[in-house]
Amino acid sequence: MNSMGKLLLTIPVLFLSIAPFAQNRTANTKKPVTKTVQPTAPQKAVPQKKADGDGREISITLKPLKNCFVYLGCYYGKGRTLADSAWLDGNSHGTFKANTKLTGGIYFVVSSQPQLTIQFELLMDDAQHFSIQADTTQKDNAIISGSKDNDLFKEYTKFSSVKGKYRFDQMNKLPTAKNAADSSTIKAEIIKTDKEIRAYQNNVIEKQPESLLAMLFTVMRRPEAPTKLPIVNGKADSTYPYHFVKGHFWDDVNFYDDRLLRTPFFEQKVDEYYKYYVSPEPDSIINEVKFMLLSARTGKEMYPYLLTKFTNKYVNPEYMGQDKVFLYLFNDFYSKGDTTFLDAKSRKMIFDRAYSLMGSQLGEPAAQLNLTDTLGNVRPMYNVDAKFTFIVFWDPHCGHCKETIPRIDSIYKARWKALGLKVYSVYIYDDNVPDWKKFINEKGLFDWVNVYQTKEAREAEIKSNQPGFRQLYDARLTPTLYLLDDKKRIIAKQLSIEQFDEVITVKLKNPTTK
Repeated sequence: MNSMGKLLLTIPVLFLSIAPFAQNRTANTKKPVTKTVQPTAPQKAVPQKKADGDGREISITLKPLKNCFVYLGCYYGKGRTLADSAWLDGNSHGTFKANTKLTGGIYFVVSSQPQLTIQFELLMDDAQHFSIQADTTQKDNAIISGSKDNDLFKEYTKFSSVKGKYRFDQMNKLPTAKNAADSSTIKAEIIKTDKEIRAYQNNVIEKQPESLLAMLFTVMRRPEAPTKLPIVNGKADSTYPYHFVKGHFWDDVNFYDDRLLRTPFFEQKVDEYYKYYVSPEPDSIINEVKFMLLSARTGKEMYPYLLTKFTNKYVNPEYMGQDKVFLYLFNDFYSKGDTTFLDAKSRKMIFDRAYSLMGSQLGEPAAQLNLTDTLGNVRPMYNVDAKFTFIVFWDPHCGHCKETIPRIDSIYKARWKALGLKVYSVYIYDDNVPDWKKFINEKGLFDWVNVYQTKEAREAEIKSNQPGFRQLYDARLTPTLYLLDDKKRIIAKQLSIEQFDEVITVKLKNPTTK
């Protein structure tokens, strides 16, 4: 177990193993997908500040490596990046030197032979003139001199290595406990050990509040839910522990502190918070995102990092309607000039996506569609008189459409038609109308309003600089599905057929339900 593995022996326990270091040296934090914002990330850790002539000078002796490069790496959100390099001479000695300081946080020494491999971790505080003596065959015995934070870290390592091993042994005993009493005793020992570790960490926070180690412990800790419930109107308030933990989740954590990005646990804590303590309702998320971004505004790296993180999370959200969060980010940040950290491709994606989503938000009136049917007649979507209107954007040559369209027609005939629903079916192209008509005939889609946009109509639309249905309905993929109410307001989009049916059922039972 390496040094930071010992540091993180708390609840939850996190072990970081010594493993080959990824060859990618950039600070990417997410696996790229089709629509992921890619900020311009530095190849090296961004300097924390200009030092008054003393910068950084970290000497290192790493035996038995000779005549090769050695690197300083650091965490960057969920990823890792290389921050500096030094050449080891014939005596295994080198120096990381520059006239700027590195952003503080958790760093690690990375050897280059035979491959990039993390050797051990260290803390990078504000005093960046210290020395390292280490051996690749004894990774846990690295000696760091001249760094107060690393002195504190070393003392904690001694303590936590003993407590961590004891806790690990107790955890291994649990499955083999002979009876309930033994199991209870083992669990009590685990709880006791956890309390001792937390007490040590809290002592560092209290006695060494300006230390980097104290900041790390502050970020790592979680509020303990109170067991005593307050009485409200004669009843115990069962929601109090939840609200207490949420209210104290970020106590003493400064979101503008760029050092938070140089830890492996800050972003995990952010994800935990949004998963367990923030309602999935878009407005609730927006309130939390707004607070976090405004708090991080002065962070040179933290602010664009969090803005990018939230953009990637909500540009294609997990739950219907959460794209409203992305539109909030666009309207309150990107459209007001917060785009300098983006490359041209990402900037274009954000603006194009925002314009596509503006016309297709839940609760808003759907955009008018004046498209042409199979007989050449214009059939305005708003002329469809129905309790529900189901809009389908599709293509007869799309494999997924070939499966989905007949399923929609089956539930339409079996249930939806009797409930007052009508289907407004849009062929998204104009280059193979015969195949489209053939598919309609073969599948018997005669009760549907089947329409497409003629080439002449599309050219006129472009000439008048009007947005097309692909932009108005964010119809980038096929099939794209929408459910409208009797006033043509959007009440659901991009769900499964079964989920659309559930929405219809709910709306029929309670017409005022949003």
